[in-house]
Amino acid sequence: MRHAPNAPVLAPRGPELNTKGWPQETAYRLLMNNLEVAEDWKRLIVYGGRGKAARDWDSYFRIVEMLETLEDDETLVVQSGKPVAIWPTHEWAPRVLISNSMLVPHWSTLEHFNELEAKGLMVYGQMTAGSWCNIGSQGIVQGTYETFATLAKMKFGGTLKGRVTITGGLGMFSGIMPHCITLNGGVSIGVEVDPERIARRLDLGFVHEVLDDPDLALQRARECAKRGEARAFALHGNMSDVLNGYLENGVPFDIVTDQTSAHDMLEGYVPGGMTLAEALDLRQTDPATYIERARDTAVRQVRAMVEYQRRGAMVFDYGNNIRQEAYNHGYKDAFAFPGFVEAFIRPLFCEGRGPFRWICLSGEESDLRKTEEAALDEFGDDEVFANWVRLASEHQPIEGLPARLGYLGYGQRARFGRILNDMVRSGDLAGPVAMSRDHLDTGSVASPNRETEGMMDGSDAVADWPILNALLNTACGATYVAVHNGGGVGIGYATHAGLVVLADGTDLAERKIERCLNVDPGMGIVRHADAGYDLAKDAARRHGLRMPMLEA
Repeated sequence: MRHAPNAPVLAPRGPELNTKGWPQETAYRLLMNNLEVAEDWKRLIVYGGRGKAARDWDSYFRIVEMLETLEDDETLVVQSGKPVAIWPTHEWAPRVLISNSMLVPHWSTLEHFNELEAKGLMVYGQMTAGSWCNIGSQGIVQGTYETFATLAKMKFGGTLKGRVTITGGLGMFSGIMPHCITLNGGVSIGVEVDPERIARRLDLGFVHEVLDDPDLALQRARECAKRGEARAFALHGNMSDVLNGYLENGVPFDIVTDQTSAHDMLEGYVPGGMTLAEALDLRQTDPATYIERARDTAVRQVRAMVEYQRRGAMVFDYGNNIRQEAYNHGYKDAFAFPGFVEAFIRPLFCEGRGPFRWICLSGEESDLRKTEEAALDEFGDDEVFANWVRLASEHQPIEGLPARLGYLGYGQRARFGRILNDMVRSGDLAGPVAMSRDHLDTGSVASPNRETEGMMDGSDAVADWPILNALLNTACGATYVAVHNGGGVGIGYATHAGLVVLADGTDLAERKIERCLNVDPGMGIVRHADAGYDLAKDAARRHGLRMPMLEA
C-alpha cells in the first residue's frame, strides 16, 4: 500500500497532457485539484468531516495511473474511492463512472457504513469531494450569498445592514458564510472550535477579526452593527456552548444558523464542555462515548436555536442535519425551524436554476477573467447573476485551479457551455474548461432534510430523480458521472448525483454540452413540475419540455 506523498498534491497546469486526451485529463486534473483545495489532503479528506477524494493513497495512485493510460473509448469504474475496472465503451460514454457510499436501503445507516469503512470497503464521498469537482469554499459561495440576500428581502427590507448573525462552523463551506453575510451588509459572529480553520478563513479574508471572549465578540459586533459597518468576527469556541451562554444571558440575535459538520457525530461534530484536544483524544480512545456526548451537545444546540426562534430571531438549518441528530436523540421539537432550501431556494429550483460552475483547466487566471467577461456579455440582463459575477471577481479569492460559480438556469447553461467551447476552439483561452455544479442542484438530489424537504406532494424521500439524472447525463455524453449516498446530511439521508462536462473546442464536445447542460437542469424542472409546483409547470411549458402530464 502506498502512502501520502511528502508534499501537497497540486493540479497540473498548462497545455501539456498527462493523459491520452482532454476528457481523461479533465478527471486527472480535477481529482488533483480536489486535494489541492482540501482541508486535510494527507488523509485525502476534502471537506465535511471525512468526505474523501479516494479510499486510500494506494487507490488514489492507481486511479491516476489508470487515467494516464485510459483510451478515448474506455471507461474507468470507481467504487467508493477505489478503481475496480476499465471497460471498452465508446467516445460518447463517460470516461469515468463513480459510485460512493451507496448501501441497500435497509442497511443504509451510519453504523453499518462505519463498519464497512473500518474494513477498507467503502469511503464517504460527501458531495463534490468524491466526484472530483470541488473548487474549495468558492463552490457554494453564491448559494450562501443568495440565501442571505433572499432572507434580507423577506425580513429586513433588502439588506442585512445593522443586523447581527451568529453561526457555527468555519470549515471549507461554513467558513464562507460570514463572507456572504458581509457582502449583504451584515455583521456576523462565526463560532469555530478549531483554531487552524479560523486561521485559514482569516488568511482568505472571510473573517476580519479573531476573538476568544464571547462578551468582547458581542460588544464588537454590536458596535459595528450600530455604525452600519459590515464585519465578520471569528469566535474561538464550541457553538453549542457559546449559543447557550448567550441565550442564558438574554442576548438577542437577528439571525441564528449553523453549518458545522453535524451530519457526522464522530468525525465532523465536536462535543461541548471540553477542549478540542480533549475531544480528539476521546474520539480515538472511546468513540462510543464521544458520539453520545456529541449528540447531547447537538440537542443543547438545537434546543437553543428553537428558543431563539421563539424569541423572534430568524432561525434556519443550513443543511447539516443537526435537527435530525437532535430529534433522533430525543428532542422532538427539533424541526420547529425550517431548512434553507425550503425557506429560500426552492423557487429557483422550480425554474431549473442552480449552482453552475466552470473551471479553467489551463490554470491561467486570465482564462477566468475572459470567461467572466463572456458571462457578463451574455447574461448581463440577468441582474442577480451579473451582480454576483462582479462581486465574486472582486472579492472571491482563487483556490486551486481558477474557477467561478454562478446560478444559471435551463437554457442558460447550455448557451454558456457553447460559448466556452467556442472560446477554446478559437484559441481565445489558453486551455479547455470543465463545467460542473454542486450536487445541491435543482434535479440531482433527494434529501428530505434539505433539498427536498417539505415537497408539496410529499415526495421528499423519492430517490428515483437523482438516479435518473445520473443515467440521463451518462446517456447524453457527460465526461464523467457520479452517484453518492449521504452528502452533507449523512449516510441514509440523501441520494445525489454529480457530473462534469468538458469544453475542449471540438464539435463532439459541443454536441455533448448541448445535451447534458439541458438535460441536467431540465430534470429539476420536471421533478418539481411532477410534484405539483406551478412555477415548474410554467417553466416546462415555456421551454417546451415534453411531459405527458402537461400534454394530456
